[in-house]
Amino acid sequence: MLYFIPLVFLLLTPLAAARAVCPICTVAVCASVGLSRWLGVDDTITGLWIGGLAVSIIIWTIDWLNRKQIRFFGRQPLIVIGYYLLILWPLYYYNMTGLPLNKLWGIDKLLLGLSLGTIGFLIGALLNGYLKKKNNGRAYFPFQKVVLPVGILAILSLTLYLICTYKLFQ
Repeated sequence: MLYFIPLVFLLLTPLAAARAVCPICTVAVCASVGLSRWLGVDDTITGLWIGGLAVSIIIWTIDWLNRKQIRFFGRQPLIVIGYYLLILWPLYYYNMTGLPLNKLWGIDKLLLGLSLGTIGFLIGALLNGYLKKKNNGRAYFPFQKVVLPVGILAILSLTLYLICTYKLFQ
């Protein structure tokens, strides 16, 4: 059930304040899931970046719809649910989730990482919006919009790497 927390969090948070994220990142992260398993990257860390990708795509889509002035009832929840279904269904269908020995704290590693990545990236995007608002709509430093969410994912990646590699807090 923990993997539904980011979904609820996203549904209740206004994403329109954060601006779009690069679509090239979307393609790169999608291609990296299979590669990460081949390279032996822990599923928790892979899931973390998938969660960040999900938020990125959702923000990007909502921003694009806003620019095109496309509005319909339940737009944001439908986009969030739709993208998470597009991510979770193939992972389930191809048996990448639900493996009994692929768990951390009793939760599927890929889904745990996806949840943490969703929350981490969203916090980074919202923090960027907050800092820009506080600074009259300007960033405090170059590439702040990229550094904050990706920086949070990098810190979470290192933390999860240490936890999984050295069996900490298990």
